[in-house]
Amino acid sequence: MPVSSTTAFKNIPVPIQGALLVVIATFGFSVMNLFVRIASEELPLFQVTFFRNFFAFAFMFPWLLKVGFSGIKTDRLKLHFIRSAVGISAMLIWFASVSWLPMAQAVALNFTVPLFATIGAALILKEDVKLRRWGATTMGFVGVLVIIRPGVGEFSLLMLLPILAALLMAGSVMVVKTLTKTESASVTVFYTTLFMTLISFGPAVMVWQWPSADVWAAVIGLGIIGAISNLLITKALAIADASAVMPFDYARLPFMALMAFMVFGEVPDFWTWVGGIIIAGSAIYIAHREAKIRKRADEKKSTRDTIKAASDAPQGTP
Repeated sequence: MPVSSTTAFKNIPVPIQGALLVVIATFGFSVMNLFVRIASEELPLFQVTFFRNFFAFAFMFPWLLKVGFSGIKTDRLKLHFIRSAVGISAMLIWFASVSWLPMAQAVALNFTVPLFATIGAALILKEDVKLRRWGATTMGFVGVLVIIRPGVGEFSLLMLLPILAALLMAGSVMVVKTLTKTESASVTVFYTTLFMTLISFGPAVMVWQWPSADVWAAVIGLGIIGAISNLLITKALAIADASAVMPFDYARLPFMALMAFMVFGEVPDFWTWVGGIIIAGSAIYIAHREAKIRKRADEKKSTRDTIKAASDAPQGTP
């Protein structure tokens, strides 16, 4: 960015900075999904998935040269691999979703990631999930039923693909929550990209086709744009509360709907919009509740630490 633009950006209040970064990243992810659809019309999905990870890793390589091998040391290689294996499965299924379903519909159903994450937090991480969050989660799945309308609308088993992708993405979130206790975001992103590139290489070789010039541009673009968008999301979460900025991630639905209409002539039906809004509203409420609970926990911890420090301090002589 030009120096003047960077200075102007830094003068914006931090929450708005975070929101802008998320909106830009969301637009980037929508373009990436568009490139996935274009590439998948010519290439097998295994190969599209490999290119996504390979070019993202290539984009990160200058960073690796800068930090050196000392900057990527880890004692949790096995957990990084597990996170990558779950992530590559989610990515492959998600790419199938945007290739075979109306793109806005796939995006709306994929909004269920925070709902599955809430369930995972309660069942796997043993977090205390209160009644309000369970209510919001239930309402989110009502939004899913509004979109797929089993027994009423034109239901297809393909509609389950973005939901399955969301379930796997939520599983990846669970692993990342565990990793963040000891690993930096940069190290986690590096190993995820490295392992996902290696895991996706074998299946891609078995179905390999050389892309045309236009598709080369699409696969290079989806790798680089995906990497940049991930970095922007990471930066946004580093400078602002997730509850303040992540609601802007739901701009994916109008972005994707507009792009799919302009390029492929797809028009989302009424129920996709209604269900998408219900799911997004539920997820935003869950994020808001999590933020309030975390803030209360931090305040209680701060109070306890203050009391302990006062009790441990040397007492004056009467």
